[in-house]
Amino acid sequence: MSPPISRRGILRGTLGGTTVLVGESCAPKMVSERAEAPAAATPAASTEPVSPQKLELTVNGAARSLDVDPERTALELVRSDLGLTGCKESCGHGACGACSVLLDDVPVAACLLPAVALHRRRLTTVEGLAPAGELHPIQRAFMAEDALQCGFCTPGFVVAASAFYTRWRAEHGNKEPDRDTVAAALAGNLCRCAAYDGIIRAVQKASSGAYEKPVGPEPAAPRYDAREKVTGAAKYTVDVQLPEQLEGKILRSPHAHARVRKVDWSKALALPGVFGAVDLLNGGTTIRFAGQELLAIAAVDARTAEAALAAVELDLEVLPALIGMDAARADGAAPVYPTRNTRKSAPNASEGPLLPLGWDGNVRGPFQLFSTAKLKARRAVEKLRDKPAEGVLVEGTYKTQVQCHSALEPHACVAHWTAADAVTVHLSTQSVHAVAEDIAQRWGLRRDHVRVLAQYVGGGFGGKATLQLECVAAVELARVTGKPVRVVLERREELTTGGLRPAQEIELAVATDRDGYLQGVTARAFADAGCGVGSNSTVLLRLMYAKAPKDIADWDVVNHAPPGKPFRGPGGPPVFWALEQAVDVAAERLKLDPILLRKRFDPNPARNRLYDWALSLKTWRERQPAQSDRGRYRRGMGLAVGGWFYFVQPSARVQVDAGPEGVVVSTACQDIGNGTRTVLAETVAAVLGIAPADVKVQIGDSSFVPGPMSGGSRTTASLVPAAIMAAEQLRDELVERAEQLVGARGVAVAGGVRHPRGVVTWQQLLAGSPPLRFVGTRKRDQGGYFLPPMYDIAPGRYVAGSLQIIEVEVDTRLGRIRVLRSHTGVAAGHIVAPALARSQALGGVIQGIGYALYEERRLDPRTGALLTGGLEDYRIPGIGDIGELDVHFIEDGYERVNGRSVGLAELVTVAPAAAIGNAVAHATGFRPRELPLRPDRVLQGLRG
Repeated sequence: MSPPISRRGILRGTLGGTTVLVGESCAPKMVSERAEAPAAATPAASTEPVSPQKLELTVNGAARSLDVDPERTALELVRSDLGLTGCKESCGHGACGACSVLLDDVPVAACLLPAVALHRRRLTTVEGLAPAGELHPIQRAFMAEDALQCGFCTPGFVVAASAFYTRWRAEHGNKEPDRDTVAAALAGNLCRCAAYDGIIRAVQKASSGAYEKPVGPEPAAPRYDAREKVTGAAKYTVDVQLPEQLEGKILRSPHAHARVRKVDWSKALALPGVFGAVDLLNGGTTIRFAGQELLAIAAVDARTAEAALAAVELDLEVLPALIGMDAARADGAAPVYPTRNTRKSAPNASEGPLLPLGWDGNVRGPFQLFSTAKLKARRAVEKLRDKPAEGVLVEGTYKTQVQCHSALEPHACVAHWTAADAVTVHLSTQSVHAVAEDIAQRWGLRRDHVRVLAQYVGGGFGGKATLQLECVAAVELARVTGKPVRVVLERREELTTGGLRPAQEIELAVATDRDGYLQGVTARAFADAGCGVGSNSTVLLRLMYAKAPKDIADWDVVNHAPPGKPFRGPGGPPVFWALEQAVDVAAERLKLDPILLRKRFDPNPARNRLYDWALSLKTWRERQPAQSDRGRYRRGMGLAVGGWFYFVQPSARVQVDAGPEGVVVSTACQDIGNGTRTVLAETVAAVLGIAPADVKVQIGDSSFVPGPMSGGSRTTASLVPAAIMAAEQLRDELVERAEQLVGARGVAVAGGVRHPRGVVTWQQLLAGSPPLRFVGTRKRDQGGYFLPPMYDIAPGRYVAGSLQIIEVEVDTRLGRIRVLRSHTGVAAGHIVAPALARSQALGGVIQGIGYALYEERRLDPRTGALLTGGLEDYRIPGIGDIGELDVHFIEDGYERVNGRSVGLAELVTVAPAAAIGNAVAHATGFRPRELPLRPDRVLQGLRG
């Protein structure tokens, strides 16, 4: 993949070019080329002197005078020259709003604005919205209403919302704006965590005057780190700036399939300001997808690094590419991995280890573990094919698309070798502990000589769980150059290799008897994880409606596309898209309520509680008959259920330190928006009877005691029991110290120890105490785990449940689907932080809406080049796409689970697409089988 044309090149008016010698035949082509790069970064252009321009402006109320390169953007000026890093670069094309600033009180995208346009203007960033030490009403509202998760997009939203607040208050006083008005005002800002519901509520309340300056101290926010995020003080990997830090850039293949004959970077290294280059092919010579990493170069700045990439000469033999499953399965298709050794090098698209499976050309599999009563399931299906009157048989092929992770903070790494055998790595990662171990192993270092830091992480969703090439490139470049090196993926790179959910093709059959009892399920699933393998997409199908006989198998179909990665609820949304629609079809044919049919199928206690809840909802009880609307706009309501494994990480530890300076809790975990800091603070505070704000939380550092990965819904389930143990040890120690101090036995109460003569507080007990330290572990559940722990993960004996009811409106003239409202039920045990859990649950539903309606990674079917290369092309849900949402938690059950929490992040995103599919069918009679539900597909379905 060639680097895209930059705004600098467009502003300069030169687009540059590349020299490619290509033959006309279909035979492999010999290509000699200079690596394509932004024209603004070509060596010739970079050597032309550019005279700085004097810039006078007001920044956050202070007059400034600067000499500015006229080719710099306002975003570069704000972040690099002014050091105001609350303003973020995410998309680079003005589509996401993360870089929003106020220019003369009007919100603008700083990434699109030339720095010289700031001359004699007033610039306000998130850091300058309120006087020092105070908060703007919008910031107070965002904190109080938990209108944020990872926080990376939050400063941009706060800035844009502050402009709306000012205008609205001037025109309407204390009147509260409606949801649509707020959504329209913030339509230029995106949140991948999808904290939109809280954002709308916060802006509504602030704009009605509910969050003006309070009398006394600021009220506590439900999220521990909310203030840092709403003020721009939170520092992410992209904000790290070390002395003498270099910028690293990656050269990527422009071809989906090629053989590397030669890579010559000598001219690149000869350029002034270039410090080093490293090979990323690791001796390989075969390119298997457009965008594959070839080499990385470090230079004094990004522009020089881009010029160096353009100077690299590649000698490639371009080979025919297979793009997509159909091409890879076609007769005579050449194998993507022709030998046993090359097959071993296929990237792992799953969260677990790869099992040995057979290959047939480009098809790997079948994976058939955990199928139950396969022969019985097949016979049930075959019986109804022969005798359809004896029950109901629902058969069909369901297809889903490739979905990109698209975290707004891109993959980023800053590496610095502090000694010849020691390295510190700032990394946007979901696992500081595991990645530190991987780095130590890869570079042959002692574990205590590797430190991975991730103070704040701007989303992950599974795409940042392991050691990846941006980290490898940064560490290697830092080793070669002897200087700190930063590598940050641009948005096009992020959409290419930052992570994707594999596409699926599932052939499904569901058989019931005439009374509506499930007799068997058969499924054949084929996954497109590009050149990756291990999707194992039907694992969740084996857990649903667990008593039914099942004959299930899945295959990988490898082709010349970027490899898949685990994505929130891996394998879940495609499977539930197929299964839950088939169940609805069966209910329709049996003339049964879809909920009652599921109750007949389903022994899962968590989902059965949710069925009872859903049946009690007025919304469901008053659901209109199918296809009641006959006009252009037709409304329908659909339901789907989901399930997810319960995982824990047995190695998880939580350390609690206490002394005269207070209580500190620490673990080598990280917060990617899921609220880890909040959970730890609230858990320890609850044991001691103090305010969460009185607990200092330290995470995001691999030097602390081992913590869990933020993935697989394991974080809270792993940390809470360990934190309780450590806090209880501290509490019991302080109770004994109180007895020694006052000479009488006391009992722990909120904030201290009550004894016959009164109460001695924790602060008093700690004031003269030597440092105390306790480490808590996550003990096994009662009855142990479902399977013994492997690879530091243990599956519990429960399957959690979710249920979605979604109402949609279908425009039968234009084919557009609008989500009106959704009801989400979650049965995942004890909810530790209710406000944060609500936000996370609704965020998962909104991501499911995006999967159903908008998101689709597209490649050129001939060349494999990425067509959806920016957030203006790859569409994620915006604030106006969500409808009204609510969530209901059922906390009963899970008594044998240590801590009674089983995680919900994956659980809430697996079923929304199926619920939308069922709603569309209920509204129109059109039963969709392929995602996303684009207008053209809807119109075609309505005509059919």
